[in-house]
Amino acid sequence: MDIPVENTWNAADGTNVAGALSWQAERQPNATAIHYPESGSFGKVRYRSCSYRELDRLSDTYARGLQEYGITRGTRTALMLTPGLEFFAVFFALFKAGAVPVLIDPGIGMKPLKACLAEAAPKAFIGVTKAHLARKILGWARESCELMITAGPKLGMGGISLKKLRKLGEDSSAEVPQPVEPNDMAAILFTSGSTGVPKGVVYRHRHFNAQVRMLQSAFNIQPGEVSLPTFPPFALFDPALGMTTVVPDMDPTRPAEADPEKLINAIRKFKVTNVFGSPALLNTLSNYCVDKKIRIESVTRVISAGAAVPIRTIRRMQESLYQDAEIHTPYGATECLPVSSISATELDDRMVDKIESGDGVCVGRPIEPNQVRIIKISEMPFRHLSETTEMPFGMAGEIIVTGPSCTDSYWQRDSDTEMAKLTDDEGRTWHRMGDVGILDGQGRLWYCGRVSQRIDTGKEVLFADQCEAIFNQHPDLVRSAVVGVGTRGRQTPVLCIEVKGKLSPVDTERVHFDLLQLAQAHSITREIRTVLFHPGFPVDIRHNSKIGREELARWAAKKMKS
Repeated sequence: MDIPVENTWNAADGTNVAGALSWQAERQPNATAIHYPESGSFGKVRYRSCSYRELDRLSDTYARGLQEYGITRGTRTALMLTPGLEFFAVFFALFKAGAVPVLIDPGIGMKPLKACLAEAAPKAFIGVTKAHLARKILGWARESCELMITAGPKLGMGGISLKKLRKLGEDSSAEVPQPVEPNDMAAILFTSGSTGVPKGVVYRHRHFNAQVRMLQSAFNIQPGEVSLPTFPPFALFDPALGMTTVVPDMDPTRPAEADPEKLINAIRKFKVTNVFGSPALLNTLSNYCVDKKIRIESVTRVISAGAAVPIRTIRRMQESLYQDAEIHTPYGATECLPVSSISATELDDRMVDKIESGDGVCVGRPIEPNQVRIIKISEMPFRHLSETTEMPFGMAGEIIVTGPSCTDSYWQRDSDTEMAKLTDDEGRTWHRMGDVGILDGQGRLWYCGRVSQRIDTGKEVLFADQCEAIFNQHPDLVRSAVVGVGTRGRQTPVLCIEVKGKLSPVDTERVHFDLLQLAQAHSITREIRTVLFHPGFPVDIRHNSKIGREELARWAAKKMKS
C-alpha cells in the first residue's frame, strides 16, 4: 500500500538532492516517474514507462556501479546522454555517488563544447556512442578523461558499457546515497554563452535543494502532476517535485524545430498538466493550436524561460488553453534561478501599454526569499555591497540578486567570479546579473536589456529591449534588434529588422518609413535614424530566442560602410 503523498520534499541544505527521488519513491512507489519514447517498428515511436520505485532502484544500482568503477565523491563527470530513462537514472546516480556531473549544452557548437570540456577537465565521460566518437576524433577532454562509459555500442572507444556498469552495481554493496555537506560541489553547469564565452557555474548541494523548494512554492507544483519539459536540465527537477515526466519526441538541441503535432499528441495521451518551453517553442506550439483551432484541455500551467516572451505569443498561448490555466515567465540565469516571475493574468492592458511604450519587460516580483537591488552601472568589480550605488525606484541600473539559489563562483574563472560576485555584511553572496533593470514602486522588476549591449551615443544611453518593444508592434516585423555601431560614448544606434515573408520594393519603403515615424514618436528612440533589413537574425541554437546582437552589430557596421 502506498504511503500518502505529502505536498513537498523539505530537505535541509546539506541533504543530497538525490534524496528527493528516494523520498518520492517511498511515498508514491507505483506512480509513473517517466514516460519516455523508444523507436518502434516502421519508424513509429512508442512510449515506455518507469515508476518512482523502479527509477530509484535503477539509480541506486548505477550509483553502486559508478563507485565500483572509480567514479566516487568529487569525480567530475561529463554527461552526454539523450533524454530518456538512462539520462534520469544516471544523473541521479551521480548525485547519489557524490560525483560531480558536468552539463554542457550540446547545441552551443563543437568548438565551444571542446573548450568547455577542456576547462572542466572531467575525469570521467558518460555518453552515447556518437558523443564518444566526437570525444575520440575531436580530442575532447583528452588530457583529463580516464574513465569512459558508453550508452550503446562501444566501437572500440575504451572504458565500459552502461550495461557493464549496471552489472557492477548489481554485484556491489556500496553505500548510497553518499552523505554530503551543504557546500560540497554538486555539479558544474555551463552557461549557454549567448552573450560571451560559456562559463562553468559551480552548483553546491544547498543550491539544488533551494531550487526545488523555490520552484514548488513559486508555481504551486503538486505531486501527481504530469510535466512535458522541452529542455532536459529542467526535466531533472520533475522527479524531485513528484511530477510525472513525459520526455518529448524531439531534438532537445533544437526546440524551435519541434513538431507541434507530436507535442500535442503527447499532451493528450498523458493528460499533461505542466508544459515547460522556450519562447520559440511556445510560438511554434501556439501558432499550430490557433491554426488548427485546438484547445488544450489538460494543461493548467505553462512555464517559459530562456528569453523574454513576446506579448503576442502569450496571447496566442492563452487562446489555446482554458481560462483557469496560468502562463508563467520566470526570470533568472544559470548563476541564479529562479529570481522572479510574472503570470500572464498580471499582464493587463495598462501593463502591456507600458511595455510597448518602452518601459521595459516586466518580469514580476522577486520570488521569496530572494532580494533584488538596482545599482549604478559600472565596468568595475565590487567586493562588498557597500561599494555600490543603489538606484532609486524607477531608475535604470544593473540588476543584482541574493538568495538561497544564488551561486558563488565559476569553475576556474577567478576574474569572472570577481566581476560577478560581491558580499554583504551578513556574508551573503550577491550576483550581478549583467542585465539592466528597473524596480517600480510596487516592487516589480522590469528588464531593459543586457549591460554589455547598451548603446551609448554620448548624449544618452539606449537599452535594447526597451526600444525593441516599440518597433516589434509593427505587423510586418518578425522581430527587431537595436544595436550600437562605433565606439561606446560615440555610438550610432541602428535598428535591424527581420520581416515576415518577402516585401515588394513599395512595401519595403513603407515599412522603412513607418519605423522611422515610430522612432520619432517616442523619446527613447528619437536618435534612431538608420533601419537595416536583415534576412534572418543570428539566434542561440538552444532556445532560438536570444538574438546574437554582438554579431548583428558587426554586420550592421559592415553594411553601413558599404
